[in-house]
Amino acid sequence: MNPVPLLYLSSYALSLLGNSIAAVALPLLVLQTTGSLLSTGVLAAANAIPAFLVGLFAGVVIDRINRRTSSVVADLISAASIAALPLIDLSTGLNLGWFILFGIIGSIGDVPGMTAREAILPAIVRFSNLSAERLVGIREVIGALMIVVGPAAAGSLIVLFDGSTVLWITAATSLAAALLTLLIPRRVGALAVADPAEPRRSGWGQLREGWGVLFRSNPFLRAVTLLNLAMVAVLTALQGMLLPAHFTLVGETELVGFVLTALAAGTLVGGGLYAVLAGRGPRRLWFVAGLVGTVLGITLVALLPAAWLIFAGAFVLGFSTGLFGSLVGVLMIESVPDRMRGRIMGTQNSLMMIAAPAGIVAVALIGNQFDLRTAGVTLAVVWAVAAIVAVWAPSLRRLEPAPEGEIVDEKP
Repeated sequence: MNPVPLLYLSSYALSLLGNSIAAVALPLLVLQTTGSLLSTGVLAAANAIPAFLVGLFAGVVIDRINRRTSSVVADLISAASIAALPLIDLSTGLNLGWFILFGIIGSIGDVPGMTAREAILPAIVRFSNLSAERLVGIREVIGALMIVVGPAAAGSLIVLFDGSTVLWITAATSLAAALLTLLIPRRVGALAVADPAEPRRSGWGQLREGWGVLFRSNPFLRAVTLLNLAMVAVLTALQGMLLPAHFTLVGETELVGFVLTALAAGTLVGGGLYAVLAGRGPRRLWFVAGLVGTVLGITLVALLPAAWLIFAGAFVLGFSTGLFGSLVGVLMIESVPDRMRGRIMGTQNSLMMIAAPAGIVAVALIGNQFDLRTAGVTLAVVWAVAAIVAVWAPSLRRLEPAPEGEIVDEKP
């Protein structure tokens, strides 16, 4: 088997596993250290803006240097920022200031690392014996597995070890991800040779050029970006606020984990189905089926019915997201100009860093002013409107690949 896709997928899995463990372990460690719930919120807020800004400008760097190199460096920064916390805990002791400082440093690695991994994906396809559909479908399955395994591993590790020791394990996963990526041949991450007739631009000029393609000259990318932002905001609000609040109020907090497991299981099945049936049938059918399924799943969950219906809705949502997310991943490979891939995907990832907390805040405000079911209905309506607009949008009607079957790399 060609080692390139195996190395890429293994690195992706380890990086996502480390992030999933840290997402559970860090808030608990902050709570243990400070004794304040407010501190965890302060930490999230303090890291959000730096992560947004770093994600924007890191895209320019990713479009200027070897993408394998940028991915390795990003993982090393993430590993170092996490490993620094237990070292400080052993020497002087941790406080909120240290968490904020190394959270900001970690953001230099997290969002750029995500962007670099996506930017190199078309090259992984070219250097492998897998189609884009199969590779992206497998990646969706791995993502679903890590979403289940990561929090479960974090919970077990926290019971077995103290919080700062768990962070060593998290740092080790990022380090291992960097080492695996380093084994990918350097030529895989090489940038296309620049056109000598093309004017040289400053970093700010390159960033504005990427924004021009994303928001003005490419209607498809603009539509997909807005659709993804809506999905991130709604899905994060469901998982991070609506469901935990609902099950806490009814005294069944333990069911939150089961709902998230049902969601991940659905994503695993949906992504796996797309990988197995890669390239079969019209893409438009996959696209519409995925959107319809997500509307049904989100509606079932958001209405907050009996627990078994919420489980069913979560599975349907995950299954449909697996189909929808895999297809969108393939379309992005084909549609984003390769020389701007870092800037465009860096901007998208940065916007998602804002969309996620925005959804949570919106649910908190509506739930506080009215009730949780009203907040859930609002989320369902928002996504239904987004899905309807996407189905009828002219830029999202022609989804089949170019006749040559090549990755599109057009200049604006």
